Amino acid sequence: MKRRSFLKLTSTVSVLGLMPFELRAMLKSNTLTDCGDLSNRKLVLINLAGGNDGLNTLIPINQYDQYVNLRPTIKIPNSGNNGFITLDSTLSENQQLGLHPALEGFKSLYDQGTLRILQSVGYPSQNKSHFASKDLYSTGNDGNSWENGNDSGWIGRFIEKYYSEELRENYPLGVQIGSSKTELGFHGEEEHGLSINISGQDPAGFYTELNGLGGTAPSNIPNSDFGTELQYIINTSNLSNQYSQSISDAFNSGRNDVTYPDTDLSNQLKTVARLISGGLKSKVYMVRIGGFDTHNSQNQATNDIQGKHHDLLNNVSESVKAFMNDLTSQTIADDVVGLTFSEFGRKAKENGNLGTDHGEIAPMFVFGNPVKGGVSGVNVSLSEATSDNNYQIETVQYDYRQIFGTLLQDFLGASNLVIDTTFFNHSFNQSFTDSKVSELLKESHSVASNCLGDTLSSYDSPINNHEKKWFVYPNPFNDKLYLNTLEESFSTSYQLFNSRGQLILNDNKSSINNKITIPLPKLASGIYFLKIRHNGKTETHKLFKL
Repeated sequence: MKRRSFLKLTSTVSVLGLMPFELRAMLKSNTLTDCGDLSNRKLVLINLAGGNDGLNTLIPINQYDQYVNLRPTIKIPNSGNNGFITLDSTLSENQQLGLHPALEGFKSLYDQGTLRILQSVGYPSQNKSHFASKDLYSTGNDGNSWENGNDSGWIGRFIEKYYSEELRENYPLGVQIGSSKTELGFHGEEEHGLSINISGQDPAGFYTELNGLGGTAPSNIPNSDFGTELQYIINTSNLSNQYSQSISDAFNSGRNDVTYPDTDLSNQLKTVARLISGGLKSKVYMVRIGGFDTHNSQNQATNDIQGKHHDLLNNVSESVKAFMNDLTSQTIADDVVGLTFSEFGRKAKENGNLGTDHGEIAPMFVFGNPVKGGVSGVNVSLSEATSDNNYQIETVQYDYRQIFGTLLQDFLGASNLVIDTTFFNHSFNQSFTDSKVSELLKESHSVASNCLGDTLSSYDSPINNHEKKWFVYPNPFNDKLYLNTLEESFSTSYQLFNSRGQLILNDNKSSINNKITIPLPKLASGIYFLKIRHNGKTETHKLFKL
């Protein structure tokens, strides 16, 4: 990307000379303030596949006796060499937590102020099927509907909207490692090839050639369903080969400064750190560790904390700690935020096989230099878990989309419109921009509200505005807008959104005397966005209503 200098409200700078004196004065202090360079910021998502047991990950100290009654054989002791780690004695009583003793790495990050724990994360009407819940997390939906779409992922929709100007670059906007299956979350509504899966590849010489083409693509593609599929395969192969060079170059240019544990997850994060160090411009990375479906042998024996869950948590904790140390050593940690997520949690009551069955809510861990350390939410209420509800803890304190939405806006800089395009709370008809986790990021790393954009180009200097094909005026406007372009006659469709991403107008018109007039309803003063679609291309203009 060539963008390096971002200005607040820059789309209005070119019209300041036309604004009334009062409006110029109101915007003067905001217009010329540097928003910083957001182009290198990245998210790293760690999928704890299988459904992590939150109750043995975070032990509610204020309800320890109830906890022991529910889990007499797999409980984590409150004292001794195998006792839980007291997280933070300064927290309020209903936030006093014991960390699983395998989480020493997370404890060190918490003490450094770079780890935030979010309790009771889930979504409305939890589905306890692995496949359904994983698809819901990938597509940005909940258990009540698929209104955000069931064949595209929230990451893909976000990338299409916010990084639209980079869709044709020679690097993937998303990178997936750790699973041979392509992650649905990266699948866009319109674009394919938004990400690439490099599992099983050697990043230093990454190259993918899809089998069946005989090394050379056919010159004549039949006009049939077979031809359509064949062309898709050819395009995917070409895209993979194009991405391979940028991945190889970044890997060879990057480095790791610390020693990582010898585990698969550590190797995944080690690769991510090296790609970031080498300058790969991908925005979202996803890694994976499986095995959290602990129906049995969660602990290896009665009152013995060693076992499957201990090993998994230790792997995650130590891998993340090494990853953070590596980024910090290379002075690139300010550009990265990571988090763990799991499709659901486990029941409060053990199952008699030294394990736990499918539950509903699970904690998230968000980490990174930009993260404001601490705990969000209060301890789960074990009194909820009774025989009447099959010993489930059901209260969701945080919808998983609140957390993702907060990071997409406050860390990456996306506007309300982008967030609502990515996912919307159809169950309650609410935008997740209205329920952000305000304490998630340090103020020094949080994007100011008047620095948000529909794409990163929203931060461009007005010098670059000549790239837009449409002239929209007046700006500020009152009761009418006019569209014009270089064409003598034209027809186009347009949509007008308010600053919260709500659709105000949706219409299409043909020009009269080289101009389209858009009469407007009575609107409140503020910021609006006009999206223009013409000949397969889209432009978005930020406008002011006086």
